[in-house]
Amino acid sequence: MINAIVTGASSGIGFQTALALAQNEEIFVIAIARNRDKLLELKKLSPKNINIIQFDLENKSFELIVNQIIENINSFSTNNKINILINNAGILTNRTFLNQTEEDWAKQFDLNFFSNLRLIKSLYPYFEKSKDIGSHIVNIGSMGGIQGAAKFSGLSIYSASKSAINSITESLAVEFLDDNIHVNSINPGSVMTEMFKKAFPKNSAEISALQMGKYIADFSVNSAKLFNGRIIEVSLFS
Repeated sequence: MINAIVTGASSGIGFQTALALAQNEEIFVIAIARNRDKLLELKKLSPKNINIIQFDLENKSFELIVNQIIENINSFSTNNKINILINNAGILTNRTFLNQTEEDWAKQFDLNFFSNLRLIKSLYPYFEKSKDIGSHIVNIGSMGGIQGAAKFSGLSIYSASKSAINSITESLAVEFLDDNIHVNSINPGSVMTEMFKKAFPKNSAEISALQMGKYIADFSVNSAKLFNGRIIEVSLFS
């Protein structure tokens, strides 16, 4: 049994990633988000191997979420280790740099960067570290965080936070190598999600959340042994 954790799983890419993972009967999925009603909708679609945890990653008391994750794994899985962690939760504020406050900066970095670090550090003792199996951390970045990629007005802080995710991905891949924990980052371009539509109501994206979710699920399961410290760009445009 493979134990996978997906954050930001109540909608968009996270929702579709969790659902795609759950299509494999050998994968037990723990879906985490702040919106319980939407999490319940997800569980209805795959009640046997998706369990949900309502938790706001802005909450600094990560001991609570760690205890719930381990209790779920011990209760519902034949394997008591974490095999996959997909750090997908995040926030996007489309507002020019001069019109953003320090609170806006702090909120985006807290959710897009620091909450991922807190979760990785809190869950570190429970990752599968055996040489034959190991585990895989997949951080969800953005093409906005890729050096040299096109940038958009209003996304300066969001892009900076995603750039930080890519940098920490490369560093943790080195630090965790002896633990058999591989760390990679997937950087989507524009994806048609609720967050995208809210930020860009007049625009559309050619990639759907379903397509991206399937890609991330497949990568997290099948590429753990093939990639480490890689910053993967997934976009139709550079």
